[in-house]
Amino acid sequence: MTTATARPGAVLVITSSAAFLATLDLFIVNIAFPAISADFTDSDFGQMSWVLNGYTVVFAAVLALAGRLADRYGHRRVFLIGLAIFTIASAACALAPSLWALVAARVVQGVGAALVTPTSLSLLLNAWPAERRASAVGTWASVGAVAAALGPPLGGVLVAAGWQWVFLVNVPIGIVTVVAAARILREVDNAPIGRPDLLGAAFLVLGVGSLAYALVEVPERGWTATVVFASLTLSVLGMAAVVIRSRRHPVPALDLAVLRVPQFALATVMMLAFSCGFAGMLLVNVLYLASTWGWSAQAAGLGLAAGPVVVVVVARVANRVAARLGVGTVATLGALSFTAGSLWWLWRLGPSENYLYGLLPGQLLTGLGVGLILPTLSSVVGSALPGPRWGSGSSLINTARQVGSVLGIALVVTVVGTHIANSPTELASIQSGWALLAAAGVTTAIAGVALSVVDHRTSLANKNIRDREHDSPGRAK
Repeated sequence: MTTATARPGAVLVITSSAAFLATLDLFIVNIAFPAISADFTDSDFGQMSWVLNGYTVVFAAVLALAGRLADRYGHRRVFLIGLAIFTIASAACALAPSLWALVAARVVQGVGAALVTPTSLSLLLNAWPAERRASAVGTWASVGAVAAALGPPLGGVLVAAGWQWVFLVNVPIGIVTVVAAARILREVDNAPIGRPDLLGAAFLVLGVGSLAYALVEVPERGWTATVVFASLTLSVLGMAAVVIRSRRHPVPALDLAVLRVPQFALATVMMLAFSCGFAGMLLVNVLYLASTWGWSAQAAGLGLAAGPVVVVVVARVANRVAARLGVGTVATLGALSFTAGSLWWLWRLGPSENYLYGLLPGQLLTGLGVGLILPTLSSVVGSALPGPRWGSGSSLINTARQVGSVLGIALVVTVVGTHIANSPTELASIQSGWALLAAAGVTTAIAGVALSVVDHRTSLANKNIRDREHDSPGRAK
């Protein structure tokens, strides 16, 4: 018996709940960042950044491998193991006695989240009939936008009772979801595959983690420090090993062959660059409200909720607009909107509070950008790649999203500097962070223009082929 005979509605609730938890932790912890810093006063800003990056680095690497692990060992089994790991690690985060114990628990949490994300989608697809899958997947995908919208205000409310509750909230939901999943979900039937490239995934952790560590250490040690140079060298070697193994291993951690498709390659570059700015924005604005304006976690959470709400609304129509205008055009417009919001903050915000005419308009612009970009870039997997490559393409573009998030947080630490924790009114460092967001938006827009050109040429080529077939003398009457 497979999930195709299970109750589709129940499967949708279970898989969406699990995906919600995994996504929520990318947004909710940012609000708790100042409160966690206050508890671990012997740690500097760079060390604290690993509370965020410890989760995201491992999420990125294991996500690349999770789908292949599920194909070999079973989607239901990997889903249940991942959700159990995530739930237990969430409790460990709340009980962590030191910063590095918290980081270690976050690393384990990232493993669980990465195992849950792709398997939840495959279990959902298998449970629903083909004619209703699009609607089910749309609901599942919208969970990410809802998690983004709820993250800031929910985080602010929970931090009032202690930052530990940001992690403890996952535990009861996780337990209920695990129990329900064990009773309702059934295994997906798949053709057996070879052993996935675990070493390749380890090299990906080494490459991305070493780069993030080097960037975090730059403000304190400088670019010429031995530890920075050594970390950058390890990063290059690690990523080179990933590329080599992807070409030689029968079941690589990352299937880089899909990058030969121009539309997909450009969409992946855009996802990497944009995620760098998006993750950086989440951290910079929390630091700004907490340190410069002196807002509480609750006030900051509510103050930052407007942008994610816009994301939820726009994301529901983005793909319909992209179907008419083209993915490249819509994603470019989103990147320009995100850039405009970042530049608005640079122009209008200062040491004095200015929410209505300063912070809010920038949130609306960046929210519009996020809502236009993320769903349209994700759709390129289905439109540009053949069916057998969907799994590989989905893993790669989601890995690019997580790697971009890692780099965004690390670059914020670099440009904002470790002194922010001791100099709450250091506005210039916050402005450097906003400039970084604008640079990420411009980079994304440039790649988006290239994608628009490729889209246009592909459409013309397809039209010419159809015209030739229509005008062919041998065409059947």
